[in-house]
Amino acid sequence: MTTEELTLNVEKALEEIRPFLQSDGGDISLISIEDESVTVRLEGACVGCSVNQMTLKSGVEMTIKKYAPQIQNVINIAG
Repeated sequence: MTTEELTLNVEKALEEIRPFLQSDGGDISLISIEDESVTVRLEGACVGCSVNQMTLKSGVEMTIKKYAPQIQNVINIAG
């Protein structure tokens, strides 16, 4: 898979999960993809949310791995 295909797959994953985050007043942005790691930024209401680490692991990471199985971890950077 090329870097471009990987980026498109990760973006598809984020598009799938974005409506759930937006319904709670949040959002997510792709920051970078390096090797087997994806860096994202949770935004809006997601920033101060106490469940955002659970959301990141169970929702975002699982969805990204569905589209891009080679990704090993998803890192959230503070906005």
